[in-house]
Amino acid sequence: MMDAIITYVNGLDPVWQESYDKFAGAPAITKRYRDWGTLKYLLRGIENCIPAVKNVFLLVSSDSQVPVWADRENLKVVLHEDIIPEQFLPTFNSTTIEMFMHRISGLDEQFIYFNDDMFPVLDCSPEDFFRDGKAVIGFRSHLFATDKYKKRVRNSDRQARKAAGTKAGLFFVRPQHTCSPMLKSASDEVYDFSREEIFKVVTRLRTPYNFNQYLFLDYLYFKGLTYPGKISNKHLSPAVHSPSTIASNILEPKTKMLCINDVHLSEEDFEKYRSAVVSAFEQHFPRKSRFEI
Repeated sequence: MMDAIITYVNGLDPVWQESYDKFAGAPAITKRYRDWGTLKYLLRGIENCIPAVKNVFLLVSSDSQVPVWADRENLKVVLHEDIIPEQFLPTFNSTTIEMFMHRISGLDEQFIYFNDDMFPVLDCSPEDFFRDGKAVIGFRSHLFATDKYKKRVRNSDRQARKAAGTKAGLFFVRPQHTCSPMLKSASDEVYDFSREEIFKVVTRLRTPYNFNQYLFLDYLYFKGLTYPGKISNKHLSPAVHSPSTIASNILEPKTKMLCINDVHLSEEDFEKYRSAVVSAFEQHFPRKSRFEI
């Protein structure tokens, strides 16, 4: 058995908006906080496609973020304040949240971390994520950190090497972009070793100096706790795929996981994509999960 963690934000929540406006000094109008209305289909995907998942933890900033349709008897709601030290709250930075996920009370040794744009769509076995007590993760190597994202990736690699007692290298590694199988005990280890460094770089909004979740995945790699392989996944983006193409991949998937990234869209285009995606998911997963009222 294993658990799952989902980080979620609804940028339309007025309580969240007020907090963001206060600390960011500007309205939250970016794609990063846009809600597509697809969380329930991620939950249906977990229930239908990964029956080995025991508990699902929904990690949110406040109670106002929890959807009205959520069944709180089955969906375990965790607030940021439950795991993140007070001095770092409120936070609007997913990389900060990722530094403390493993501190969720009652979390299983084996757990899978989902962003809310990653969806299981075909049957998955436990061996798709964990084999022989190791996490199934594919890695690529990079030489140059050409943007803010890759700088965070490189930061995470360097700190993971220190925690694992591995010498720094010219290249840095990056895990496959999909859901992340993780081990709680190893996450505890790298957090305990890196706590001072983590506390130096966590911020309310993203910076190039942050670590991200790859700190924990890279540590697994450098400690020999990863099983070489890739999770069956397809990446879809409105930047290069039409609404009908994304919908067809949901209705007739060829991979076990789909990642549907958001991009900058006009409100009109966003509604076209959102409508197509929700309609396709509703056909693919028509029955409510145990996580819905």
